[in-house]
Amino acid sequence: MKRIDLRGTNLDASKLRQVLPRAALDTSKAVEVVTPLIARVANEGAPAVYELAEKFDRVRPAHLRVPAQAISDALDNLDPQIRQALTTAIEHNRVGHTQQLPAPAQAQIVPGGTVTQRWLPVSRVGLYVPGGLAVYPSSVVMNVVAAQVAGVPSIALASPPQKEFGGLPHPTILAACALLGVEEVWTIGGAQAIAAFAHGLTDGQDRLEPVDVVTGPGNIYVAAAKRVVQGLVGIDAEAGTTEIAIIADATATPEYVAADLVSQAEHDPAAASVLITDSVELADRVDELVHTQAEATTHTERILTALGGPQSGIVLVDSIDDAIAVADAYAAEHLEVHTANAREDALRINNAGAIFVGSYTPVPLGDYIAGSNHVLPTGGTARFASGLNVTQYLRSQQVVEYTADALAGLSQQLDTLARAENLPAHGAAALVREGKGSAAQ
Repeated sequence: MKRIDLRGTNLDASKLRQVLPRAALDTSKAVEVVTPLIARVANEGAPAVYELAEKFDRVRPAHLRVPAQAISDALDNLDPQIRQALTTAIEHNRVGHTQQLPAPAQAQIVPGGTVTQRWLPVSRVGLYVPGGLAVYPSSVVMNVVAAQVAGVPSIALASPPQKEFGGLPHPTILAACALLGVEEVWTIGGAQAIAAFAHGLTDGQDRLEPVDVVTGPGNIYVAAAKRVVQGLVGIDAEAGTTEIAIIADATATPEYVAADLVSQAEHDPAAASVLITDSVELADRVDELVHTQAEATTHTERILTALGGPQSGIVLVDSIDDAIAVADAYAAEHLEVHTANAREDALRINNAGAIFVGSYTPVPLGDYIAGSNHVLPTGGTARFASGLNVTQYLRSQQVVEYTADALAGLSQQLDTLARAENLPAHGAAALVREGKGSAAQ
């Protein structure tokens, strides 16, 4: 892994963002590619989707909507151990996401004047689950549970058709849908799935109604498609390739640190794995171990490509205080803290999609079964963005209610402010209720 030595340097946040390793994500070119594709789906509907499936997925599904029997069969044929693990993941995620539900509240602004805060779920969501280099039933869990806890009444899910399964999504994806009670599943992949969610389509007797919000991870073309349809629908984020940063000191266990860097590199050759440490000895040992561990696992070439890429590396700093400054500038999707005072250090971090504290909280725990959501902001966007959560499917709505006396007590000040903005009819709308309608003249 390449090294970036920041010892003895001024750790200015803006300069750090320029020198720290980062996976490149230029969505603009992908936008040019997907924009006409999305227009085709909007204008042509199902025929365009079938054609795009043949082009990109190398298979033409028999139907775009997955038959109920196929979903049921997938669950019946699911390995019992996988079923139990998915059930546990669902249970844990329901608990973890329920704590995110905001409570309604009411404030009395003046006697007789109140503002009530409501949180309302959107009516319908489209959840995307990618295919590609791996199978992601965990993404089914993360998307669906958050939407269900939010109270969304209508959920549609799309996942790419798989040639080896006759044009259906992977059966483990379908089984996860069955466990969660999701009945509307579409065998549509990539940018065309995002387009279908946003614009809707009809395929024979089947109708995919447009949704209000689209969420879920995917490749750069999925991210670009979300950008194109944003405004027509809400989106979670333009997620890029996965990334992990680890803050570690001399007390960290090198084998654990190396294993966690390798685990994220396993996702994609472009995945980013970054170690931030004040211990040269730890850096040396981890650098040895990542290669040893990569050689011992399945996706060796993919992992070594990711670890050796410009997006990965080992950052040397003078102290853990400096490591925290670097981590805040990097704003990792996943941040692990392996230090002598891990919890205290973790709570000093401002910018991270999710923080994993101590030697026994590896990122893969959050990927599957910790009860947290694994759809997280990438590319440094954790400085201003949040991971997928219940509020993504909720709208904040204020209900304002004033009595005649409460309005009368404020109408003169309201009129003053309205006149200051040269909007006298605004003031008149209050004064007319006191028989002073001519006050706006």
